[in-house]
Amino acid sequence: MLDEDAVPAWVRRRVLLLNATYEPLTAVPMRRAVVLVVCGKAVVVDDDPAGLVLHSAGASVQVPSVIRLRTYVRVPYRARIPMTRAALMHRDRFRCAYCGAKAETIDHVVPRSRGGAHSWENCVACCASCNHRKAARLLSELGWVLRHDLTPPKGVHWRLLASTKEIDPTWLQYLGEPAA
Repeated sequence: MLDEDAVPAWVRRRVLLLNATYEPLTAVPMRRAVVLVVCGKAVVVDDDPAGLVLHSAGASVQVPSVIRLRTYVRVPYRARIPMTRAALMHRDRFRCAYCGAKAETIDHVVPRSRGGAHSWENCVACCASCNHRKAARLLSELGWVLRHDLTPPKGVHWRLLASTKEIDPTWLQYLGEPAA
């Protein structure tokens, strides 16, 4: 198994791919993004001036942060966004739902041992301290309250957030997400 820390950051770099309508589709590997631009299938929307420049015998290409397809691609989305750790952390803005500290874990509001589901409506981002103190108890037993409602996220950009751990800050304007 390859250690993720051993792989250079430029190899792991992802580029946001937008549809022709500027709808976010996915994050593609840097190499795929450059190939799409060089072949004329995509155009650069947002450059990274301090970013990597790839050189060949006859050309130099700046690695972009965001690219857009030249032609519209119809994408059939499923109705419900899959709940992943990355998407849940983004929904809760990486903050503990109980105390507001930096979230490190996921907690089931109604513990699974008490019949709670593993769903958007029952899971929250949580700090390790609160998760340990809460254990398998209900919020009413502790006198705790949630800092926000537990609703599934809406919008096409959540599909991207559900599959991506790290997002480039320049992507936020295309994702419809306010800066955290």
